[in-house]
Amino acid sequence: MENLLEAWKEFKVGKKMRLDVQIFERNLMANLIQLQVGLENGTYRHKSYLAFMVNDPKRRSIHKASVGDRVLHRAIYRQLYLYFDKLFIADSYSCRNEKGTHKALQRFAVMARQVSNNMTRTCWVLKCDVRQFFASINHGVLLGILRGKIVDEKIMWLLTKIVSSFSSTSPGVGLPLGNLTSQLLANVYLNELDQFVKQQLRVKYYIRYADDFVLLGRDRKELQKLLYVISDWLGKELKLWLHLNKVSIATVASGVDFLGWKHFREYRVLRGVTRRRMLRKVQGDVNEESLASYRGMLGWGNGYKLSKKLVD
Repeated sequence: MENLLEAWKEFKVGKKMRLDVQIFERNLMANLIQLQVGLENGTYRHKSYLAFMVNDPKRRSIHKASVGDRVLHRAIYRQLYLYFDKLFIADSYSCRNEKGTHKALQRFAVMARQVSNNMTRTCWVLKCDVRQFFASINHGVLLGILRGKIVDEKIMWLLTKIVSSFSSTSPGVGLPLGNLTSQLLANVYLNELDQFVKQQLRVKYYIRYADDFVLLGRDRKELQKLLYVISDWLGKELKLWLHLNKVSIATVASGVDFLGWKHFREYRVLRGVTRRRMLRKVQGDVNEESLASYRGMLGWGNGYKLSKKLVD
């Protein structure tokens, strides 16, 4: 119960005005006790999802669970995050404490300098993107990975309930984008790729953020070979496939598109489509908070001229 109460406190932040949250809070203790009893006696059942579309910036299908289920997702996350986080590689940056996009950008710059011997040699970058990642996660593969790391049968029973509560393209495939647990389980899933690349392929310069990842090296042909090996391994072991239109091998000197920025030898600039979308938004009704947010983001690259243009 203590964990459920703490999960509720964290969950309700910023959501107090939402009707479904207010309804749940009216009978908070009764709802939490009902949830706890269902977990203790094994009668818990995950409720259905509410589906809707968002543009962030590309169009995505979001599936929102009931308030009780989302409180449970947070309770699970609170207990399992630290355990799994210790298993992840250092250069995995998505949905992790003290990581994030900015740290990944900084790490990319450091690796590029190391590979290029301080920009005196050619640095090649293999960039890959997993096609429809969340919608393609195989439940059987995921639960098999979890069983290899969790021995407690009650926890596995609960995780099985969460995982099997949703399917996307076909039965037994896909995780909902709206679940907090999906973020953690996605990292657990792709940690298998991380370990394969680092431990078996012995790739030193590798960064992953969600389903985007890059390998840096001095030999283009070697990166080409690694691409075939990784693509084949992903299909066989994780039932995932690369987005062929988003796979590229390019030099840092010519510019590498990674995490919304175009990276060059000595600087990085905002990706063209992101820049155009930002300018379109500020032409409408934009508040000071949004403007400050944009300028703060531009501070992570060479965006002085664009920042000035926003203000003007």
